[in-house]
Amino acid sequence: MGPRVKAYLQLCRPANLPTAAADILAGISISGLFAGIGAFEIPEVDLFPFLMLILASVFLYAGGVVLNDVFDLVIDKVERPERPIPSGVVPLGKARSFGFGLLAVGIYFAFLANSNSGIISVFLALSILSYNKFAKHHAFLGPLNMGICRGLNLLMGISLLSTMENWPYVLVPIVFIFAVTMISRGEVHGKNKGNLLLAGLLYVVVLSGVFYLHQEYANGDLWYLLFLALFAFMVFKPLIKAYQNNTPENIKKAVKSGVLSIILLDAAMAVAHANLIIGVLMLLLLPLSVYLAKQFAVT
Repeated sequence: MGPRVKAYLQLCRPANLPTAAADILAGISISGLFAGIGAFEIPEVDLFPFLMLILASVFLYAGGVVLNDVFDLVIDKVERPERPIPSGVVPLGKARSFGFGLLAVGIYFAFLANSNSGIISVFLALSILSYNKFAKHHAFLGPLNMGICRGLNLLMGISLLSTMENWPYVLVPIVFIFAVTMISRGEVHGKNKGNLLLAGLLYVVVLSGVFYLHQEYANGDLWYLLFLALFAFMVFKPLIKAYQNNTPENIKKAVKSGVLSIILLDAAMAVAHANLIIGVLMLLLLPLSVYLAKQFAVT
């Protein structure tokens, strides 16, 4: 792999892309598409809209993180000069075109799935641009905007069926990503114990919220509790370590675990609306993300 190709891949944050696909799988499950299947039955579905939504999510996410680096050029020249754009490996203009192109392709794929998904993808793209250009510089609006992006990504999956009665699930990723983004604000300089403590409280809210929503909306069995427990372990262990030893390195690990653990959170939401097989298939995305995280930066 040439250095230019690797640099473009680095801009897309490959380790994070399976988490975007997991949002769609969770959303599709929440939509009720897999309702009524047996505990260990592999569902039969029309693969075209299914795959279109996954591709839409992946391209929109990739476009968002590329443009994040485009808008961060000035600060990255100081704090992260080794990144592809400030280092000069990828010219700014080409990175900008690449990012907007990825967003456009993502929207196109979403409209191929159905019109509802396409409309949501437009709002998701606008939310991505809002974060990158404006909201990220605000201590509260930045994390909230980032959470809304994840919420809209999940909603795009829920929209696969025309009815969206289960839309309150969108609040789960909004709260969770708000927490993870709050943590990330200490990646460079450390000293963010207050944010870590708030994030821990929000993690508890997320766990409680999933449990409550499943009582209200889900018809599946209790296998989801296993995935929810794995999720809790994955997010709280590095969070506690970062609080005890509040260094940029430990904070970065807490953020990385938070981002990758979205797959477990999505699986916990999906299983209660589908079956254990769906959860196991989603779980396979986690080692893929972990492997890619060793090759490319997550944040």
